[in-house]
Amino acid sequence: MKLTLSAIALLASSVSAFNAFSPKKAAAPAAVAAPSFSVDEIPGALPPVGIFDPLGLAAKADANTLKRYREAELTHGRVAMLATVGFLVGEKVEGSSFLFDSQISGPAITHLAQVPAPFWTLLAISIAKLELDRAQYGWVPPRDVPVDKPGLLRTDYIPGDLGFDPLGLKPAEPDALLAMQNKELQNGRLAMLAAAGFLAQELADGKGIVEHFLG
Repeated sequence: MKLTLSAIALLASSVSAFNAFSPKKAAAPAAVAAPSFSVDEIPGALPPVGIFDPLGLAAKADANTLKRYREAELTHGRVAMLATVGFLVGEKVEGSSFLFDSQISGPAITHLAQVPAPFWTLLAISIAKLELDRAQYGWVPPRDVPVDKPGLLRTDYIPGDLGFDPLGLKPAEPDALLAMQNKELQNGRLAMLAAAGFLAQELADGKGIVEHFLG
């Protein structure tokens, strides 16, 4: 049966898309100047809208909570980018994939139900391991966290920065780094809307996204 990229991407929605490339030994990031996390200065607050916060959640959050919001947004944005590509590629290669005997077919939203049971076990174990590594990398150990500050992130941890940069693309200059962060956030936000649209469309008529394009 065929395994599509969308099957992996959508199931791993609670996992940072780049966790698989985090260091083998979880450790605090290298010492860097801690970025400022405030409603006015956080990356992703772009003109003319600034930070989009109609419910006022960010305005009520302290710096640590704001960092956790950003970590969650980056995680979901990265998964959504993979899921969006997975929808299109998974449906496009239908009938020609070498995985699972090329048996998975139909709209991408039905692919997970067609994956054999052993795959779920392996995936669950992998997700647990990756999430544990991410927690050790960015979060203060629970035994060292005050009772009134649950989920405390390391002071030098930049949300989303898990140390994966094999091509050395991360800029050292602050303005260039901010520009790259904004680009990732914007693409992730668009991908979340796209993935939600793909899901809604396939649920509405039972047809694959690629099928809509070809039809």
